[in-house]
Amino acid sequence: MGARLASALLPVLCGLLGVLLSNLPITLFGSLVPPPLLGFIPIYFWCLVRPDLMTPAAAFAIGILQDVMAGGSPGIWTLSFVLSYAVIQRQRDAFAGLAGLAAVLGFATATLIVCATAYFTTAALYWHLPPVGPIVGELAITVLFYIPGAFVIGALHRRLVGPLRSDF
Repeated sequence: MGARLASALLPVLCGLLGVLLSNLPITLFGSLVPPPLLGFIPIYFWCLVRPDLMTPAAAFAIGILQDVMAGGSPGIWTLSFVLSYAVIQRQRDAFAGLAGLAAVLGFATATLIVCATAYFTTAALYWHLPPVGPIVGELAITVLFYIPGAFVIGALHRRLVGPLRSDF
């Protein structure tokens, strides 16, 4: 019972840990680019692989933590993550069928939705268009971090969640 509960909570914990890691006060690139949206990688991955474990409520919780940790306007990342989750869920068959470079481009498309939603929501909130550079940098660095992130989450899935699949 404990192992099943832990494996059911693993997707949400991956997202929350990703948010915490991406918002540590440590910079890899000397503040030249914004930190990656590491909390979004598990949302995308688990929404495709196990949508029963990554629910809209989980995406909402990860978005709230991203809003709190990033220190920006409240609700921007929450809205972005939940809206992107809805798009991924509706197009799940198309995204799940991608492999190789196409899978990275699929993630880039989902990340573009997240970043565009955050950008235009911020623009609507403040009544002017913010600079495009930071959000494009965040998009690029998030896509760059997708490959190692998906590798780690895939290994967790195979070792911890996959063996218990028939028990859910």
